[in-house]
Amino acid sequence: MIIAGTTALVTGGGSGLGAATARALAARGARVTILDLNADAGAAVAKEIDGLFAACDVADEGSATAALAASRLAFGCPQILVNCAGIGGAGRVVGRDGPLPLAAFEKIIRVNLIGTFNMVRLAAAEMSLAEPMANGGRGVIVSTASVAAFEGQIGQAAYAASKGGIAALTLPVARELARFGVRVLTIAPGLFKTPLLSELPQDAQDALGAAIPYPARLGAPEEFAQMVLAMIENDYLNGEIVRLDGALRMQPK
Repeated sequence: MIIAGTTALVTGGGSGLGAATARALAARGARVTILDLNADAGAAVAKEIDGLFAACDVADEGSATAALAASRLAFGCPQILVNCAGIGGAGRVVGRDGPLPLAAFEKIIRVNLIGTFNMVRLAAAEMSLAEPMANGGRGVIVSTASVAAFEGQIGQAAYAASKGGIAALTLPVARELARFGVRVLTIAPGLFKTPLLSELPQDAQDALGAAIPYPARLGAPEEFAQMVLAMIENDYLNGEIVRLDGALRMQPK
């Protein structure tokens, strides 16, 4: 797919991996809509890239529908969706205070997994009705899982389950949407320098980076964005989950 001239939606585009992806897509000539709960951050990135900001709770049907409608009104039908919105959270299944509260598990599943699926279904429905592009396709969807989907650590049951669900969605949705010419892909990043990790002391960041075989450092959001661009531009890549982790394999804790 040629990115220039396309319409792209980036959830969680106000910071971290999403912001880097939005900037990269805009630099390639895409019209980008930032979807985020943080209005200040999302609007700032949208202004920087001459895009659009739409407040959006990805796990809420009404909020997501309204955000897509705003993007469609401004830029037309989307050809690209990149799902970067998500939350973290740690807690043992059985901790010192007893079992993990069910609400804590539900919250992470709702935002990460249900939120991703909600955006996929809504964007795919719009893509399916659009005219095919020059390559014969109608769109590309890229979601964000995590290496925790495969090597979830102790205390990551909810987070790993949410990201594992995103990974498991990839192939069946790719098979289903193939008839529309919509490709579906997932990136499973390792340790990246997101706002959360950036708050750690530098020595703690260095220690995390040292655990990565090569390069022995935290990933840069721009490297994630580079992978998104490569996936979009390679028409033969579909139904795949790509680890982006410097050969990291997470230990139990």
